[in-house]
Formats: sequence, C-alpha cells, structure tokens
Amino acid sequence: MKIIICGAGQVGYGIAERLAEEGNDVSVIDSSAELVQNIQDKLDVRGYHGHGSHPDILSRAGADQADMIIAVTLYDEVNMVACQVAHSLFSVPTKIARIRAQSYRQPHWQNLFAREHMPIDVMISPEIEVGEVILRRISLPGAREIVPFSDEQVAMLAIDCDEDCPVVDTPLSQLSELFPDLNATVVGIWREDRMLAPKSGDQIQVGDLAYVICERQQSRRTLGIFGKEKPEAGRIVIAGGGNIGLYLARRIEELMPSSKVRVIEQSREVAIRMADGLNKTVILHGSALDEQLLKEAGIANADLMVSITNDDQVNILSSVLAKRLGCPSNLALLNNAGYHGFTKSLGIDDYINPRSVTISRVLQHVRRGRIRGVYSVQNGAAEIIEAEALDTSPLVGKPLRELDLPPGIRIGAIIHDGKVEPPSGGSVIRPKDRVIIFALSERVRQVEQMFRVSLEFF
Repeated sequence: MKIIICGAGQVGYGIAERLAEEGNDVSVIDSSAELVQNIQDKLDVRGYHGHGSHPDILSRAGADQADMIIAVTLYDEVNMVACQVAHSLFSVPTKIARIRAQSYRQPHWQNLFAREHMPIDVMISPEIEVGEVILRRISLPGAREIVPFSDEQVAMLAIDCDEDCPVVDTPLSQLSELFPDLNATVVGIWREDRMLAPKSGDQIQVGDLAYVICERQQSRRTLGIFGKEKPEAGRIVIAGGGNIGLYLARRIEELMPSSKVRVIEQSREVAIRMADGLNKTVILHGSALDEQLLKEAGIANADLMVSITNDDQVNILSSVLAKRLGCPSNLALLNNAGYHGFTKSLGIDDYINPRSVTISRVLQHVRRGRIRGVYSVQNGAAEIIEAEALDTSPLVGKPLRELDLPPGIRIGAIIHDGKVEPPSGGSVIRPKDRVIIFALSERVRQVEQMFRVSLEFF
C-alpha cells in the first residue's frame, strides 16, 4: 500500500516504522525539518518538510496515488484539513485522523465528519483509547493487558506467570483436560525478550508473560486459574488531570459509582475545570511527587495509583512513591519505550504505552482482507487478529488438525452464530465465522492472505 503519514512525532514515527517494516510505500510529512531528517535517517521512508494540510506538499508526497492518509500531527485542525484536502483534491480512499478535542466527538456533532462535509473515515482519540485501556485494567487488575474482540464476546488477557502460578510446568494440552468447561487458549508466550507461538505440548515457565484468548465472561475465572484473580479497585488515586484524567474519572463515576476517586493535578486552572466537570471525584491541587499531598489523598488506604501526567519521569517517581507510602498497586503511563524494560525493577506493576495503543488502532484499517480487529503486542513482535472467514478461505471446511498451519500462527477462538467456541483438532471453521488468531510479526501477511477475497470468488 502507498500510505502518507502527516506527523513525525512519537505516534507518527511508530506507525511509519511498523508499516515500513512490512514493505508498504510510506511517505511522512512534518513541519519540523529535524523530525523529517530523523525519520529518514532511521527508517526506509520518504520524508517531506512542510505542512500536511497544504496541497503542494501532499502532491509532492504522492497523494494522487495514495491508498491512505494517516494524519497524526499535534493539531486536530491540521489533521482534519489534511484529510479534507486529500479527499477533495486527490481522492485518497481511506482517511484516518487523530482528533483529541472531545468537542468534535460529541454525538450531536458527528454529522460534521460525513462524506459530504469533512470526510474522515476513522477518528482516533488517544485519550479515549488509553482511558478505556485503564478502565479495563481497573476492572480486571490481575491482567497485564485486556483487549476485547468480537463485540466484547472474547478477551485477550496478558498474564504474568510467577512462582505462585498454579499452571506453571503444565503442558498446555492438559489445561483443557483439567478445566474442560474453560473456554480459554494460550496463544502466545513472551519469554526472555522473545515472542513464542507455543504448541500444545509446550509448558508455561516462571517469568513468562502468557497471552490468553478466552470468552469474556470467563475472564475472572481464567485469571483465577493462573493465580491472578484480584478484587476490583475501589479506592483510586489518579496523578494527572489532563484529557485522559478527566475522561477516566468521568467514566469511573458512570461505570463504578461505588468507587472513591481522588485526582492530583499540578495546574490550578486544570484542577478547577475538572472540579466543575465531575460530581463525586475529589480534586487536589499540587504535585504528585509531594509526599504530604499523597498522604492527604489517602494513598496508604488506596487500592491503586494511576499516574498519567504528561511527564514519564513524574509518572515513574509518583508510582514508586505511592507504593512506598502503602499503596499496593500502581499503573503508569510511559511514552518513552526506553523505560519499559526496567519498570518491574523500579516497583512499577504495570505501564501503558499510548503509542502502542494508537498503532494497534491504525493497523486495524491497514490490514487487507476481512480483518475486523488488530492488537499489536510487545512493540510489534506479534499481533492478535480478528478476521471473518470467507467461502474462499483455505481455513474453511477442514478440521483444524488437517490445516497444517505454519509455525508462528495459533488460533485462539472461533465465533460461530454468536457463540464462542474453543479451538480443538476437530474444530471446523465455516464461512462468516469470526476467527481470533495470534500471529508472529513475520506471519501477519500470511494471515491476511487467508482472509482475502480471491478472484475465483467472483
């Protein structure tokens, strides 16, 4: 595919890196000559210095032949105009824009983005995406990651396996024998900085991060079997009252009315705005690194500390300080991938990488074939893919044991007529079934081919 990316910041760079690795023809536009030079030096992409909304710059970048434009600059209006120009002047088929201001996303203004007005096919809000990730972690605190698929019928759980994990050293094939009514499949294992697609005879080891596909309603039971079932956090302290903090606090008030939330915000203006926009949440003005303020927020009695300021270092230090003051669990927002490798040694239980969340959202629309959902894990080492099976798919009509799937691909669930079925050797995929598949990065293209419409179909 020929793809134009407007914005060479962290998100734009991450998307360009991933798409270029997969052999796409990628052009990147940014108003910073330094960022353009950096991305050209490090990636196999073309860089253009200028504004992504200007017709002459888009023309130089080859917009007349582009399949997609992804506008992820820091400015909503630039992203929106870039999509409009790409549509009106160059007829670019697919237009994706990062829209951060929630005013644009209110339901009664949605007609603004209709094709006859401002044609944006996909709007991405990092604040909402990250906020929803945090909400899922709060609801299932035993999982490192929780990602819904197939209209939330299925969940992908990333589970740390420590010495207390009951299923360590147990062959995966025995799990279905030990728990015959458990609709859960281990599809991937992150072990010693390497991603594995395990076979049925493989075992989970201490220190593994297991990726499990399960029926959503069995998520808690699945975590319990791995020794990770924990109660939902009821008392939460949030450091950072920006867009993510406000969205998160508002959603907790809506979905978890019995929870007690306190927010610490450095900016007095932002703190006042939050207080006006929330009903039950307590807002404290000051620094999340102020020990006395953390004590005032009740950190010693809190169940969870969520650090989501704009500063990675503040998020790290406030998480560590909260734990030292008695909070048993923490969650930090970390933009800098360089920090991810040593979070555990610092005492950070879990972190969220907003760039990874956004990239997964974009990949869902880049993937060819009947791909309905995509989630990228471990910085692109593998993907969890939801796809719809067609009559022409090589997966259809044969028992799984006869498919001879290549190494690196593992089926996690089959959804037939709205019912989630665990995969087994005798399972048969039928046309229009939804299939949840784990694929190592080098196998993603093969998965796409399995779900593409062939010429013979017509």
